[in-house]
Amino acid sequence: MTSSRVRRLVVVGGSLAGVRAVESARRTGYDGGLVLVGAEPHAPYDRPPLSKAFLDPAKDPEPVVLRSETDLRDLDVDLRLGSPAEKLDLATREVLVAGEPVPYDALVVATGSTPRTLPDAITPDGSPVAGVHVLRELDDARAIRAALDDGARTVVVGAGFIGSEVASAARARDLPVTVVEALDRPLVRSVGPDVGDVCARLHHDAGTDLRLGVGVAGLKTVADGDGGRVTGVRLDDGTLLPADLVVVGVGARPATGWLEGAGVPLHDGDRGVLCSATLSTGVPDVWAAGDVAHVALPLLDGDPLRQEHWTSAAEQGAAAARHALDPDAARPLETIPYFWSDWYGHRLQLVGSPRGDEARVVDPGGADGAGFVALYRRSGRVVGAFTIDRPRDVMKLRRRVAARGDWDEAVEYAASLAPVGG
Repeated sequence: MTSSRVRRLVVVGGSLAGVRAVESARRTGYDGGLVLVGAEPHAPYDRPPLSKAFLDPAKDPEPVVLRSETDLRDLDVDLRLGSPAEKLDLATREVLVAGEPVPYDALVVATGSTPRTLPDAITPDGSPVAGVHVLRELDDARAIRAALDDGARTVVVGAGFIGSEVASAARARDLPVTVVEALDRPLVRSVGPDVGDVCARLHHDAGTDLRLGVGVAGLKTVADGDGGRVTGVRLDDGTLLPADLVVVGVGARPATGWLEGAGVPLHDGDRGVLCSATLSTGVPDVWAAGDVAHVALPLLDGDPLRQEHWTSAAEQGAAAARHALDPDAARPLETIPYFWSDWYGHRLQLVGSPRGDEARVVDPGGADGAGFVALYRRSGRVVGAFTIDRPRDVMKLRRRVAARGDWDEAVEYAASLAPVGG
């Protein structure tokens, strides 16, 4: 039945968290007005496959559609695709979209994040340099796939998960690829130095040219039509790397420009939305979910964490809609973050959080990294686990993380796991 309090629920963000929010609203029996605002013109699709299966030369490059436009209209969703939210007015309770005010009784902010890029990836006249891409949207993935299929000399800036998946796609085609990382190890700030060493080994073993501890000084370009086209990447040690394709994977920032000055609390650093464990922003009838949100996490004793993970976005999107429709029933989310990445035929998985007091390698795995296990401790509890090629074992470790398991017992258990391939 229709909530007498919420006659119109507006969800801003047409990706996973937003789709799960509108689905959840209808699943609860809500039959009031429901609006979904998406910046892209495409029907909502799944983002993780864009850097995985979509780039795989052995697979057809088809997006994984979360809900077609027909499906969403069958849920009686008012779709506003192709136009991003421009401004939020809390006083009038309206979101400005394509110059038109969209009123709400309850609002879910799920606008995700925007990839960072290189300063000179945009020409002085504002046009992008051809051949330089981030990987966030479907159109990005299509352009990168086409360049790889054409045999592009590839430079990846940033040895994070997405950049490493692009490098893996290049090596799957037997193409030369160089990964440039400013830090001394891949992912060292995220998962620690020991795990970073193993990740570096995966790159080296696959034949990827991994340049660590060096930054990008700029791009070399040539005139091409109305703009420029990249021909190389200059490093700050003076090296020039030839390149037809440059993929920038140096992180992302929450897409909250439209919220600046509105009164919704934003993180002092990256400007993500600050939320309680129930996803409340503290502003009446405004909730947030997904990549855009710093959510207080019970697993980390209430410390806020912004999670750019599929499972978190799905759970938070569904919960945010339920809580927006019935705030009195809102309960803290006991989310256990989960993330996976595919590199050079290996499956890397992370459950829980690597944010702890200690990271310990329990099983160094084989020479190729397969079987690797590292655990993360906070006080006397296990709060995270990182594995390579242990898809069954990582779910067992997840249960210990979810139960706030004793650290020593978790280490003993991980050490008892059978060797991969043994």
